[in-house]
Amino acid sequence: MNKSVWLWIIAFILTVFTAAYQRITGPTYPLSGNVKLDEQIIEYKLDRTHGGEGDHQIEIRAMDKSICGELYWKRFKTNDEWTSFEMERKDEKLIFYLPHQPPAGKLLYKIILQKDDEVVKLPEEGEIVIRFKGAVPIFILIPHIIFIFAAMLLSARTGLEYFNKKKFKTLTILTVIFLIIGGFILGPIVQKYAFGEFWTGFPFGHDLTDNKVLIAFIFWFAALIAVFKSKRPVKFVIIASVVTFIIFLIPHSLLGSELDYSELDKNKIELNTE
Repeated sequence: MNKSVWLWIIAFILTVFTAAYQRITGPTYPLSGNVKLDEQIIEYKLDRTHGGEGDHQIEIRAMDKSICGELYWKRFKTNDEWTSFEMERKDEKLIFYLPHQPPAGKLLYKIILQKDDEVVKLPEEGEIVIRFKGAVPIFILIPHIIFIFAAMLLSARTGLEYFNKKKFKTLTILTVIFLIIGGFILGPIVQKYAFGEFWTGFPFGHDLTDNKVLIAFIFWFAALIAVFKSKRPVKFVIIASVVTFIIFLIPHSLLGSELDYSELDKNKIELNTE
């Protein structure tokens, strides 16, 4: 294989690694583990995101029917008291439905399992935060993912062109095009469906996902100007590629859209008093 093919392979591996790392380290990735209760190992997988309508189903597989469960939940970042409910047993599972929340609404929840006098908590440390979002049409979501992944791939490949030094201009143009389509056209549409706003990054908010795209674009736009205007554009391209690689290592959905329940409650009070 020639050098260009090897560089594409390396770029693809780096992109897959980056995408997987930011996903599994993000605050919406399910939390899984296991606990021991009366010599039994109970495995669990607790969701931290819910898309679409309806309540969110929580289920714990506990084959021993003498094991019971109680789920506690409250709204995130509020002074609400914990609300507790006994989980319903259906065959080998304990089930409960967390109440549906408006887009970007978050709930805290934890589970207590008990058999006789022995008690365990899920998770063992802290609580789970789950974020609710609206359903995003698949014909919008899939192209968005494809274009963002392609932009990350092109960013890595353009930086690796340092070892080939043939197609900086073409690759830079393609990187910017895919970044614009994935991040500034399809991205805001996804955001609107999921959380009701087209853009919640700078200067309107602190959504880190939006801000990552913005930072990457700024550096790649500078690189684009450089490949047309500068006699030595390589350093601009390398910087843009490295910055993009680093920012896309930041966990996905970190500092994402978040509903202000105090503002929501205030609006409800005002409506009720009118």
